[in-house]
Order: sequence, then structure tokens, then C-alpha cells
Amino acid sequence: MILVVGSKGMLGQELMALYGDAARGVDVDEIDITDLESVQRTLLTLKPSVVINAAAYTDVDGCQSNAEQAMMVNSEGVGFLAMISKEIGAKLVQVSTDYIFDGQKGSPYVEDDLAGPLSVYGESKLGGEMNTWFNPNHLIVRTQWLYGHGGKNFVETMLKLGAEKKELTVVDDQIGSPTWTRDLALAIKALLDKGCQGTYHAANSGFVSWNGFAKEIFRLAGLDVAVLPMTTQQLNRPAPRPLYSTLDCGKLRQDTGFVPQPWQDALKRYLELRPAR
Repeated sequence: MILVVGSKGMLGQELMALYGDAARGVDVDEIDITDLESVQRTLLTLKPSVVINAAAYTDVDGCQSNAEQAMMVNSEGVGFLAMISKEIGAKLVQVSTDYIFDGQKGSPYVEDDLAGPLSVYGESKLGGEMNTWFNPNHLIVRTQWLYGHGGKNFVETMLKLGAEKKELTVVDDQIGSPTWTRDLALAIKALLDKGCQGTYHAANSGFVSWNGFAKEIFRLAGLDVAVLPMTTQQLNRPAPRPLYSTLDCGKLRQDTGFVPQPWQDALKRYLELRPAR
């Protein structure tokens, strides 16, 4: 049995739909990953063969002002999952992020590139990666710019704003790969099916700026919205962001044969399947 921790989140919902009866989901109402006793109770009772941790504190600016909470959820909680999953002989899958990198490389990051997080969020997720190693039977899957059904994300924010305004200003100097949670779930399944271990990158192929992403969202949604450029410096958010954090997914393709679809195709499909609001 596969246990999905954080089953009510965007990725968790996709994993539950993908695995069906083979999965059991738990969320904050059933497990507190920052409490060792709660983790022990849940894992020792359910005895899964695989634990996928899709739970995280993902508010990047919120993490910057709540560092202790960020470290508890994104780092220490992962350590508890790693220790107890090892104890019961289960594999741990930890979902991580491009924010562990500083964005200065200038080309797509590979799995063994040196980490250099700029923000508390990035630091906490890197800590989570390190704590995953308490269980030698682990899989770390780094991804980026996630969107999906049933959660707060950039696509839904843009669609909401686009319905209200004729002009928006969006940063154009941060580059990455928008990734649909459904494709990330498929990548995780491909890695598990092949028995892969260690660290992998998984994101939709191609890359774009947030500004270009917004323009494509409006184009596909048939919304006439002017998208003006601005810099990250002008936006002046509390947490610093990596400017170029595209992930090289060649290792995923090489070891599993799974090739994530282009981000434009994924976005088009997401919008087609999106329930009417």
C-alpha cells in the first residue's frame, strides 16, 4: 500500500486519483508530521510499503517570516517520516523544489549541482532533503512552479485577475518550467515502478518567464489581458527568488523512459479539464 501524506493538496489529489485503491491518503486531520508520536502512530498502524510526502509549507514569503514553522514542517517533519518509514521497511518519497538552488548557474540544474538556497523556504526544503537520508531507501523528486486542481496556484490566480482586469504587471526575469501536478504524479509513479532511488528532477519540458506563462494562460483561456513586464527587484517580495532555476530532467528520462510533456501542452490540457467556475 502507498501512503500519500498531504492527500488533500494539489499533488496529493493527483496521486490519490492515479493510484486509486492501491493508495491510502492522510492529511493534517489525521497526521501531524511535526509530531514524532503522530507519525509513529500513523505509519505503524497502516504499515505502508511506500510513503509519499506531498505535505509542505509552500508559502515562500510566509516561510520567510515564520522560519521556525517552515523548518518544523519542511525539514524536521521529513526527518520523522524518514526515521519511521525506515523502521517499518518502507520507501520514502520526498517532493522537493528548485528553490534549493540560487539561480545563478545560467543553464538547467542537474541533480548533483551544488545547492545554495536564497530563502528560508529553500533552506527548509534543503533540510528536508538532507533528513530524507535517514532512510537509505528513499527517492527525492525536485520540481518547480506547480499548479493543479484543488489548490491555490499561479494559473488560478491569473484567471481570477484576468476576469477582473484588462492589464496586469508580471515579473519577466524569473525563468522556470511550469509543471502540472498530474504530470509530476506520473513522473513519481514512473520512478517507483522502476525501483529508482536517490535524487531526480521532474518538471514539464521547456521553460518560460512568469510573464510569458501569464500571457499563455490568457491566450489559451481566450482572455484579452495586457501583460506588462516588471523585474523581481521592482516586485520587492519578502523572500528572494532564484532567477533561473530550470531543472534538467534528463536523468528521469534516461532511467524510466518517462518524458514530461511540454509545459504549453500541459497547461492546455489542464484548462480543458478545469471545472467551470
